Parts: sequence; structure tokens; C-alpha cells
Amino acid sequence: MIAVEHVPAPTDEVRVLVGELEAELAALYRPEQRHGLKLDAIFEPHIRFFVARLDGEAAGCGGIAFFDAFAEVKRMYVRPAWRGRGVADAIMTRLEQEARRHGQRLLKLEGGTLNHAANRFYRRVGFRDCPPFEPYASMPAHAIETSVFMAKTL
Repeated sequence: MIAVEHVPAPTDEVRVLVGELEAELAALYRPEQRHGLKLDAIFEPHIRFFVARLDGEAAGCGGIAFFDAFAEVKRMYVRPAWRGRGVADAIMTRLEQEARRHGQRLLKLEGGTLNHAANRFYRRVGFRDCPPFEPYASMPAHAIETSVFMAKTL
């Protein structure tokens, strides 16, 4: 069974999960092309962060940041050993529930062109390509040349 739990502050599990995500992204993208939130920023008041557990073990994570016009998916990650087992679906379902609970009807995300499986997942669950949004739209072109921007209406 997959349980997705709110985590209100950094824990060792969160540090490990975010570290694994950073390692995967570092192997694919230059530093200026990686726009993930730093660990402390994940726990700012306008962000809710979750850890997914499969049979009690931390299998993935994801967050949602709330802004005036939309909510943004942040730091979504599933460990390789748990991919294909519904963990990403469970995390996304929880993030969408949180967005609705906060009155948001538009979800956005920034991902990478080389994260093929993630991009397929996002499209499968209803995200569609969209133009760059802030803060990314104001970044230099080389910083977002490997970015994919997507949005989904809830």
C-alpha cells in the first residue's frame, strides 16, 4: 500500500530523497539548468511537501508551491526501485488534492527535456506543454534551453 504523508520540516529521509534527485539531475543538466528548490526552501510557508511510502519505506517525494494564479509541482521524485508501481500517481493525486483544497485550479511545472519518463508521466496524467512562466520566463535563454514547461487545469 502507498501512503503519501505531509512532512512539515526537513528529515533525514527528505534529505536523502532530494539528494538522490539532485544526483540524477546533475548527471543530465548543467548547474545553471537545474532549478529545483534547495532543501530549506521546500519548507517555506507557501509550500507543502510530501513523502510517499510503499510498505512503510520512503519511495518518493513531491511538493506543491502555492502562488496567486496557480500552484507549482516541486521536487517530484520516485526512487528507481519503486518506479512503475503507482508511487508517482499517488504523489500527484495528493498534490492535486492539496491544490484543490487551497482553491487552486491550475497546476504548472518545470521539468527537463532529458527526463523522458517523467515527461511521459506528466502528459499521461493530463499536463500539456505551456510557455515558460515566472520565475523561469525571466531567466536567460541558456538557463531554460533544456526546460519543459507544462500546465494542467484541475
